[in-house]
Amino acid sequence: MLTDREVLSTLNMLRNEHLDVRTVTLGVSLFDCASDNFDTFADKVRAKIHRYAEKLVATCDEVGDKYGIPVVNKRISVSPMGVVCASFSPDQMVRACKVLDEAAKAAGVNFLGGFGALVEKGMTRGDRALIDSLPEALSVTDCVCSSINVASSRSGINMDAVALMGETIKAIAERSADRDAIGCAKLVVFANIPQDVPFMAGAYLGVGEPEVVINVGVSGPGVVKKAIDRAMESNPNRTLSDIAEVIKRTAFKVTRVGEIIGSEVANRLGLPFGVADLSLAPTPEVGDSVGEIFQSIGLSSIGAPGSTAVLAMLNDAVKKGGAFASSHVGGLSGAFIPVSEDSSIAAAAASGALTMEKLEAMTSVCSVGLDMVAVPGATSATTLSAIIADEMAIGMINNKTTAVRIIPVPGKVVGDLVSFGGLLGEARIMAVPGGTADTFIKLGGRIPAPIHSLKN
Repeated sequence: MLTDREVLSTLNMLRNEHLDVRTVTLGVSLFDCASDNFDTFADKVRAKIHRYAEKLVATCDEVGDKYGIPVVNKRISVSPMGVVCASFSPDQMVRACKVLDEAAKAAGVNFLGGFGALVEKGMTRGDRALIDSLPEALSVTDCVCSSINVASSRSGINMDAVALMGETIKAIAERSADRDAIGCAKLVVFANIPQDVPFMAGAYLGVGEPEVVINVGVSGPGVVKKAIDRAMESNPNRTLSDIAEVIKRTAFKVTRVGEIIGSEVANRLGLPFGVADLSLAPTPEVGDSVGEIFQSIGLSSIGAPGSTAVLAMLNDAVKKGGAFASSHVGGLSGAFIPVSEDSSIAAAAASGALTMEKLEAMTSVCSVGLDMVAVPGATSATTLSAIIADEMAIGMINNKTTAVRIIPVPGKVVGDLVSFGGLLGEARIMAVPGGTADTFIKLGGRIPAPIHSLKN
């Protein structure tokens, strides 16, 4: 049972430390909307999303007001459209994306995820049509996000898909060049994507999920930082074991708050509650940064030697505390390090303290991967594919989720500032590693899955 002191500390988190529920995401299966007639498909999609999402935003606000805990984002995830729209052409895929965008706006949510495909072992005609439609689909819509899973620990890495995604990301950047290539900020390339992610841009509702479900994503990097600061002020002789315990207990409280909110929203809507995602997700706001936690634990900034070790401890402690607080944990669950969305990480990248190579090393111990990284617009498609391949390899070999959300901004060079607005934040263009991978990427094929019986 929580003590009076812990109840008071939770109230302080609400008032002074940016504690909130980052997202309540309504998952809606669209498999029963499939049709080879586009108009029939569109009518079914509009009707079904409207039926279940009509009261989502109002209900989240009511529950948030009741507990005094804001639900920052209300979102929708749908079935992978590469499957639902398997018979459509690329032009029809663009129209399908517009239908989803309209439905999301009508519901009042800020993002809808699921315009994606699962191609880790091979690519169907529908998957290819969806990927071919992405440059136009993501540049003419506002709310729709896409995720493409190109690798898994069981299937290996589909290098044909990796090569295609490098070219696709370049094309998306060109189509949205007038807005700092913002279309790329709505696309994530995954290895081992979970089926119940509530966070964007990777959210989608997988094949084994219910007809409709409420998933919740908790956050709270500012809360964790303040808890560490208080612990160090009260006793400067604390060890890393003590700090891990502080993080674990804080994660427990944050997750319990999220599960209460998510469960009540689900009950009021008459829907099942799915999972709580235990991720520490930052915002561009000062005081709500994952990067600042590194400074509280004694590093000059994120990116300094020791950063990978600190991140591993942070990630593990968050999972341990959160898992005890929730009966159903899912999604990504860990610490996010999106460069542009975290003021401290963006500052470290701008100063050169944090490099692409160090970011990649850190992604081996956290969720999710290279996230919201802006690179020079002249970066070649094969270099982007090679960066994706490296990150997919980390996920495949270590049996974990990894992802790449990279943004080659046309006309921009290393050091230039790019701004995506709102939660997506702003960052300086980072340098990519030297060398070329043209011949490697053009080989294509599939990197075999690793053997699991000789782990070392």
